[in-house]
Amino acid sequence: MKKRLLKTNAPDISAEHAAYLKGQKKKNIIVTLARAGILVFVILLWEILARTGAIDSFISSSPSRMLSCFVDLVKGGELAKHVGITLWETVVSFFLATTLGTLTAVLLWWFESVRKILEPYIVVLNALPKIALGPIIIIWMGTDQPAIITMALAISLFITILNTLSGFLSVEKSKLMLMKTLGATKWQTLTKLVLPYNLPNIIDALKINVGMCWVGTIMGEYLVSHAGLGYLIIYGGQIFKLDLVMTSTVILCFLAGLMYYAVALLQKFVSKKLNLD
Repeated sequence: MKKRLLKTNAPDISAEHAAYLKGQKKKNIIVTLARAGILVFVILLWEILARTGAIDSFISSSPSRMLSCFVDLVKGGELAKHVGITLWETVVSFFLATTLGTLTAVLLWWFESVRKILEPYIVVLNALPKIALGPIIIIWMGTDQPAIITMALAISLFITILNTLSGFLSVEKSKLMLMKTLGATKWQTLTKLVLPYNLPNIIDALKINVGMCWVGTIMGEYLVSHAGLGYLIIYGGQIFKLDLVMTSTVILCFLAGLMYYAVALLQKFVSKKLNLD
């Protein structure tokens, strides 16, 4: 009975549309297999070149040596410690950059005169190479995690403000005029029009923040850290242990990709909700 109801209530799909959906599914499978194939090919080629001596495994490492290094880190209990520290620093800076950046963009949108005064300074601070602030951050914040989080925040905050503010200012003039004609307050315009209109833009800012916060965290760990993936990379380079450097870099890529994928899932969820509404 249930099967009959499902068949009855299901929307009719034309043969052309069904063929199109089948073709899209086939394309997605091909793309996924191609991605996996490229990765496997690169790993195998890298290992073969290292084993045959075509490349120096001491300088370039190899997948098997990296795997051995990874196992040693896991057995020694060091991996969880270093990954946990870097991940915590990144997540905290990501949350702070997103929250403070969005709130600042809202305030700048709300107060037009303040925006016109401060916008050139924000643009200059965003363009400033943040590594130049390293000595100042160390003196102000010390040589521990607050300095690393501050560095990540300095890299990601201003770009968040500019991207989010740009989205707020891009709302169509006709819609703003309509809200004003209907007697909406500025708060109602913000909550009923500007923020809903810019949800996709805010999600895109989150995607940018993922990369920026990882860059800032690793840069901060390069400068002051005594633990974390950035510390492992610097330490491995100092003692010429390239297996440790490459292994830490691969772990870093995996974590950054995982975090980006989580934001992408959030984007799909928000988009589906908006379509449903």
